[in-house]
Amino acid sequence: MMTETVHRAALSTGVELDYVDVGPRDAPALIFLHGFPESHRTWRHQIAHFSDRYRCIAPDQRGYAHSDKPEGVENYTADKLTADIFALADALGIDRFTIVGHDWGGAIAWSVALNGMAGNGLPTAGRVIRTIIANAPHPFIFQKKLFEDQDQRAASQYIRAFRDPANDALLDAGRLTDFLKATVNWERSDAMEPEERDRLLANWRVPGAARAMINWYRATPMQVPAMEDDSPPPAFLSGPFPILTMPTLVIWAMDDLALPQCNLDGMDALIADLTIERITGCGHFVPWEAPDAVNAAMEGWLARN
Repeated sequence: MMTETVHRAALSTGVELDYVDVGPRDAPALIFLHGFPESHRTWRHQIAHFSDRYRCIAPDQRGYAHSDKPEGVENYTADKLTADIFALADALGIDRFTIVGHDWGGAIAWSVALNGMAGNGLPTAGRVIRTIIANAPHPFIFQKKLFEDQDQRAASQYIRAFRDPANDALLDAGRLTDFLKATVNWERSDAMEPEERDRLLANWRVPGAARAMINWYRATPMQVPAMEDDSPPPAFLSGPFPILTMPTLVIWAMDDLALPQCNLDGMDALIADLTIERITGCGHFVPWEAPDAVNAAMEGWLARN
Protein backbone atom coordinates (compact mmCIF):
# COMPACT_ATOMS: atom_id res chain seq x y z
CA MET A 1 0.00 0.00 0.00
CA MET A 2 1.20 3.48 -0.83
CA THR A 3 2.19 5.57 2.15
CA GLU A 4 3.14 9.19 1.72
CA THR A 5 3.87 12.44 3.47
CA VAL A 6 1.09 15.00 3.10
CA HIS A 7 2.39 18.52 2.55
CA ARG A 8 0.49 21.82 2.57
CA ALA A 9 0.83 24.73 0.16
CA ALA A 10 -0.47 28.28 0.44
CA LEU A 11 -1.56 29.24 -3.08
CA SER A 12 -1.79 32.58 -4.83
CA THR A 13 -5.51 31.88 -5.26
CA GLY A 14 -5.99 32.46 -1.53
CA VAL A 15 -6.49 28.86 -0.38
CA GLU A 16 -4.24 26.26 1.18
CA LEU A 17 -4.28 22.73 -0.20
CA ASP A 18 -2.88 19.49 1.16
CA TYR A 19 -0.97 17.46 -1.41
CA VAL A 20 1.42 14.58 -1.87
CA ASP A 21 4.60 14.95 -3.91
CA VAL A 22 6.37 11.66 -4.67
CA GLY A 23 9.21 10.93 -7.06
CA PRO A 24 12.34 12.65 -8.39
CA ARG A 25 12.05 16.43 -8.25
CA ASP A 26 13.72 16.82 -11.65
CA ALA A 27 11.52 14.23 -13.38
CA PRO A 28 8.57 15.08 -15.67
CA ALA A 29 5.58 16.07 -13.53
CA LEU A 30 2.22 14.32 -13.44
CA ILE A 31 -0.47 16.24 -11.52
CA PHE A 32 -3.33 13.95 -10.46
CA LEU A 33 -6.81 15.33 -9.68
CA HIS A 34 -9.36 13.27 -7.75
CA GLY A 35 -13.12 13.42 -8.05
CA PHE A 36 -16.17 13.27 -5.79
CA PRO A 37 -16.27 12.22 -3.02
CA GLU A 38 -12.64 11.17 -2.66
CA SER A 39 -9.14 12.59 -2.09
CA HIS A 40 -5.61 12.27 -3.43
CA ARG A 41 -5.88 8.59 -2.44
CA THR A 42 -7.88 7.99 -5.63
CA TRP A 43 -4.51 7.76 -7.39
CA ARG A 44 -2.59 5.67 -4.84
CA HIS A 45 -1.92 2.81 -7.27
CA GLN A 46 -0.80 5.07 -10.10
CA ILE A 47 1.49 7.13 -7.86
CA ALA A 48 3.09 3.97 -6.49
CA HIS A 49 3.61 2.70 -10.05
CA PHE A 50 4.94 5.84 -11.73
CA SER A 51 6.85 7.66 -8.99
CA ASP A 52 10.14 5.97 -9.84
CA ARG A 53 10.21 7.86 -13.18
CA TYR A 54 7.85 10.80 -12.72
CA ARG A 55 7.26 13.46 -10.13
CA CYS A 56 3.73 12.55 -9.02
CA ILE A 57 1.74 15.31 -7.36
CA ALA A 58 -1.81 14.85 -6.09
CA PRO A 59 -3.70 17.50 -4.11
CA ASP A 60 -6.76 17.22 -1.96
CA GLN A 61 -8.68 19.76 -3.97
CA ARG A 62 -10.45 22.81 -2.61
CA GLY A 63 -13.23 21.74 -0.24
CA TYR A 64 -11.95 18.19 0.28
CA ALA A 65 -10.40 16.43 3.28
CA HIS A 66 -8.30 18.97 5.23
CA SER A 67 -7.72 21.42 2.39
CA ASP A 68 -9.33 24.85 2.72
CA LYS A 69 -13.12 25.08 2.44
CA PRO A 70 -14.10 28.68 1.69
CA GLU A 71 -17.77 29.39 2.35
CA GLY A 72 -20.14 30.12 -0.52
CA VAL A 73 -21.01 28.31 -3.74
CA GLU A 74 -19.28 31.06 -5.72
CA ASN A 75 -15.91 29.83 -4.44
CA TYR A 76 -16.25 26.50 -6.27
CA THR A 77 -16.64 27.62 -9.86
CA ALA A 78 -14.48 25.90 -12.48
CA ASP A 79 -12.31 28.97 -13.06
CA LYS A 80 -11.27 29.03 -9.40
CA LEU A 81 -10.70 25.27 -9.25
CA THR A 82 -8.64 25.47 -12.46
CA ALA A 83 -6.61 28.38 -11.14
CA ASP A 84 -5.78 26.36 -8.02
CA ILE A 85 -3.97 23.77 -10.14
CA PHE A 86 -1.79 26.27 -11.97
CA ALA A 87 -1.11 27.99 -8.64
CA LEU A 88 -0.10 24.67 -7.08
CA ALA A 89 2.31 24.06 -9.97
CA ASP A 90 3.74 27.55 -9.40
CA ALA A 91 4.14 26.93 -5.68
CA LEU A 92 6.08 23.72 -6.43
CA GLY A 93 8.28 25.32 -9.09
CA ILE A 94 6.75 23.33 -11.95
CA ASP A 95 6.43 25.08 -15.30
CA ARG A 96 5.14 22.32 -17.61
CA PHE A 97 3.22 19.21 -16.60
CA THR A 98 0.86 16.42 -17.62
CA ILE A 99 -2.61 16.73 -16.11
CA VAL A 100 -4.42 13.56 -15.00
CA GLY A 101 -8.00 13.57 -13.74
CA HIS A 102 -10.91 11.32 -12.79
CA ASP A 103 -14.59 12.22 -12.31
CA TRP A 104 -14.80 15.85 -11.11
CA GLY A 105 -11.01 15.91 -11.18
CA GLY A 106 -11.32 14.99 -14.84
CA ALA A 107 -13.73 17.84 -15.42
CA ILE A 108 -11.16 20.24 -13.98
CA ALA A 109 -8.42 18.47 -15.94
CA TRP A 110 -10.30 19.24 -19.18
CA SER A 111 -10.37 22.89 -18.12
CA VAL A 112 -6.71 22.91 -17.10
CA ALA A 113 -5.77 21.37 -20.45
CA LEU A 114 -7.80 23.85 -22.50
CA ASN A 115 -6.31 26.74 -20.52
CA GLY A 116 -2.81 25.30 -20.65
CA MET A 117 -2.53 24.19 -24.28
CA ALA A 118 -0.09 25.99 -26.54
CA GLY A 119 -1.33 28.81 -28.72
CA ASN A 120 -4.50 29.75 -26.85
CA GLY A 121 -3.34 33.27 -26.07
CA LEU A 122 -3.67 32.89 -22.30
CA PRO A 123 -0.93 33.46 -19.72
CA THR A 124 -1.04 29.71 -18.99
CA ALA A 125 -0.55 28.69 -22.65
CA GLY A 126 1.95 25.90 -23.19
CA ARG A 127 2.14 24.78 -19.58
CA VAL A 128 0.15 21.54 -20.05
CA ILE A 129 1.83 19.12 -22.43
CA ARG A 130 -0.41 16.03 -22.13
CA THR A 131 -3.84 15.17 -20.78
CA ILE A 132 -5.03 11.90 -19.24
CA ILE A 133 -8.72 11.57 -18.40
CA ALA A 134 -10.43 8.67 -16.62
CA ASN A 135 -14.23 8.52 -16.76
CA ALA A 136 -14.86 12.22 -16.92
CA PRO A 137 -16.96 13.45 -19.84
CA HIS A 138 -15.82 16.22 -22.13
CA PRO A 139 -17.84 19.32 -21.10
CA PHE A 140 -19.29 19.93 -24.56
CA ILE A 141 -20.29 16.29 -25.07
CA PHE A 142 -21.69 15.91 -21.57
CA GLN A 143 -23.95 18.95 -21.86
CA LYS A 144 -25.10 17.76 -25.28
CA LYS A 145 -25.89 14.26 -23.99
CA LEU A 146 -27.87 15.67 -21.06
CA PHE A 147 -30.30 17.12 -23.58
CA GLU A 148 -30.19 14.49 -26.31
CA ASP A 149 -29.58 11.15 -24.58
CA GLN A 150 -32.28 9.92 -22.20
CA ASP A 151 -29.97 7.36 -20.59
CA GLN A 152 -27.43 10.03 -19.64
CA ARG A 153 -30.18 12.37 -18.51
CA ALA A 154 -31.62 9.67 -16.28
CA ALA A 155 -28.20 8.77 -14.90
CA SER A 156 -27.59 12.42 -13.96
CA GLN A 157 -30.79 13.17 -12.10
CA TYR A 158 -28.84 12.79 -8.86
CA ILE A 159 -27.16 16.13 -9.69
CA ARG A 160 -30.55 17.82 -9.46
CA ALA A 161 -30.97 16.18 -6.06
CA PHE A 162 -27.51 17.39 -4.99
CA ARG A 163 -28.56 20.95 -5.86
CA ASP A 164 -31.85 20.70 -3.94
CA PRO A 165 -31.61 22.51 -0.58
CA ALA A 166 -34.13 20.11 0.97
CA ASN A 167 -31.30 17.96 2.38
CA ASP A 168 -29.03 20.78 3.48
CA ALA A 169 -29.53 19.95 7.14
CA LEU A 170 -27.69 16.68 6.50
CA LEU A 171 -24.81 18.55 4.88
CA ASP A 172 -24.55 21.06 7.69
CA ALA A 173 -24.46 18.20 10.17
CA GLY A 174 -21.62 16.58 8.22
CA ARG A 175 -23.76 13.54 7.45
CA LEU A 176 -22.64 12.99 3.87
CA THR A 177 -23.39 9.26 4.06
CA ASP A 178 -27.03 10.01 4.90
CA PHE A 179 -27.14 12.70 2.22
CA LEU A 180 -25.95 10.21 -0.41
CA LYS A 181 -28.48 7.62 0.72
CA ALA A 182 -31.22 10.24 0.34
CA THR A 183 -30.14 11.43 -3.12
CA VAL A 184 -28.35 8.67 -5.03
CA ASN A 185 -28.04 4.91 -5.14
CA TRP A 186 -24.63 4.84 -3.45
CA GLU A 187 -23.00 1.43 -3.44
CA ARG A 188 -19.68 0.55 -1.93
CA SER A 189 -17.28 -1.04 -4.38
CA ASP A 190 -15.85 -4.40 -3.35
CA ALA A 191 -12.48 -3.13 -4.60
CA MET A 192 -12.15 -0.56 -1.81
CA GLU A 193 -10.06 -1.84 1.05
CA PRO A 194 -11.54 -1.36 4.55
CA GLU A 195 -8.72 0.96 5.59
CA GLU A 196 -9.33 3.14 2.53
CA ARG A 197 -13.03 3.30 3.32
CA ASP A 198 -12.17 4.37 6.87
CA ARG A 199 -9.96 7.16 5.49
CA LEU A 200 -12.75 8.26 3.16
CA LEU A 201 -15.37 8.38 5.90
CA ALA A 202 -13.01 10.33 8.16
CA ASN A 203 -12.52 12.92 5.41
CA TRP A 204 -16.29 13.25 5.00
CA ARG A 205 -16.58 14.08 8.70
CA VAL A 206 -14.13 17.00 8.56
CA PRO A 207 -16.15 20.12 9.48
CA GLY A 208 -17.45 21.86 6.38
CA ALA A 209 -16.37 19.13 3.98
CA ALA A 210 -19.82 17.77 3.11
CA ARG A 211 -21.22 21.13 2.00
CA ALA A 212 -17.97 22.13 0.28
CA MET A 213 -17.93 18.97 -1.83
CA ILE A 214 -21.55 19.43 -2.87
CA ASN A 215 -20.80 23.06 -3.75
CA TRP A 216 -18.86 21.78 -6.76
CA TYR A 217 -22.17 20.54 -8.17
CA ARG A 218 -24.00 23.72 -7.25
CA ALA A 219 -21.41 26.05 -8.76
CA THR A 220 -21.24 24.46 -12.20
CA PRO A 221 -23.38 26.06 -14.94
CA MET A 222 -23.99 22.61 -16.44
CA GLN A 223 -27.73 22.25 -17.05
CA VAL A 224 -29.33 18.97 -15.97
CA PRO A 225 -32.92 18.98 -17.25
CA ALA A 226 -35.63 16.99 -15.54
CA MET A 227 -36.69 13.85 -17.38
CA GLU A 228 -39.86 15.46 -18.76
CA ASP A 229 -38.20 18.80 -19.59
CA ASP A 230 -38.32 19.67 -23.31
CA SER A 231 -36.67 23.09 -23.11
CA PRO A 232 -34.01 23.91 -25.74
CA PRO A 233 -30.34 23.20 -25.02
CA PRO A 234 -27.97 26.04 -24.14
CA ALA A 235 -26.86 28.22 -27.02
CA PHE A 236 -23.17 27.35 -26.76
CA LEU A 237 -23.89 23.85 -28.09
CA SER A 238 -24.73 25.31 -31.50
CA GLY A 239 -21.39 27.10 -31.85
CA PRO A 240 -17.77 25.99 -32.19
CA PHE A 241 -15.90 24.66 -29.18
CA PRO A 242 -12.10 24.95 -28.78
CA ILE A 243 -10.19 21.95 -30.12
CA LEU A 244 -7.78 20.42 -27.63
CA THR A 245 -4.51 20.10 -29.51
CA MET A 246 -2.20 18.24 -27.12
CA PRO A 247 -1.85 14.43 -26.91
CA THR A 248 -4.80 13.16 -24.87
CA LEU A 249 -5.51 9.74 -23.41
CA VAL A 250 -9.06 8.93 -22.36
CA ILE A 251 -9.48 5.83 -20.20
CA TRP A 252 -13.11 4.71 -19.96
CA ALA A 253 -14.55 2.03 -17.69
CA MET A 254 -17.40 0.64 -19.74
CA ASP A 255 -19.63 -0.39 -16.81
CA ASP A 256 -19.94 3.14 -15.41
CA LEU A 257 -23.61 3.61 -14.51
CA ALA A 258 -23.34 7.37 -13.97
CA LEU A 259 -21.40 8.06 -17.16
CA PRO A 260 -22.31 5.58 -19.91
CA GLN A 261 -20.11 5.07 -22.93
CA CYS A 262 -22.21 7.46 -25.05
CA ASN A 263 -19.86 10.14 -23.70
CA LEU A 264 -17.19 8.86 -26.08
CA ASP A 265 -19.34 9.78 -29.10
CA GLY A 266 -17.83 12.61 -31.10
CA MET A 267 -14.77 13.04 -28.88
CA ASP A 268 -12.41 12.68 -31.83
CA ALA A 269 -13.89 15.85 -33.35
CA LEU A 270 -12.92 17.86 -30.26
CA ILE A 271 -9.42 16.45 -29.64
CA ALA A 272 -6.77 16.56 -32.34
CA ASP A 273 -4.55 13.81 -30.91
CA LEU A 274 -6.83 11.35 -29.12
CA THR A 275 -6.28 7.83 -27.79
CA ILE A 276 -9.16 5.97 -26.12
CA GLU A 277 -8.58 2.94 -23.91
CA ARG A 278 -11.75 1.05 -22.98
CA ILE A 279 -11.71 -1.04 -19.81
CA THR A 280 -14.39 -3.69 -19.51
CA GLY A 281 -15.78 -5.26 -16.36
CA CYS A 282 -15.20 -2.13 -14.28
CA GLY A 283 -17.36 0.61 -12.83
CA HIS A 284 -16.87 4.32 -12.31
CA PHE A 285 -13.89 4.36 -9.91
CA VAL A 286 -11.50 2.90 -12.43
CA PRO A 287 -8.18 4.20 -10.95
CA TRP A 288 -8.54 1.86 -7.97
CA GLU A 289 -11.11 -0.65 -9.23
CA ALA A 290 -8.87 -1.66 -12.16
CA PRO A 291 -5.45 -0.19 -11.28
CA ASP A 292 -3.39 -2.64 -13.34
CA ALA A 293 -5.38 -1.84 -16.49
CA VAL A 294 -5.13 1.90 -15.88
CA ASN A 295 -1.40 1.69 -15.21
CA ALA A 296 -0.82 -0.35 -18.38
CA ALA A 297 -2.85 2.10 -20.48
CA MET A 298 -0.92 5.04 -19.08
CA GLU A 299 2.42 3.27 -19.35
CA GLY A 300 2.12 2.52 -23.04
CA TRP A 301 0.68 5.89 -23.94
CA LEU A 302 3.27 7.89 -21.99
CA ALA A 303 6.04 5.91 -23.69
CA ARG A 304 4.61 6.85 -27.10
CA ASN A 305 4.08 10.48 -26.17
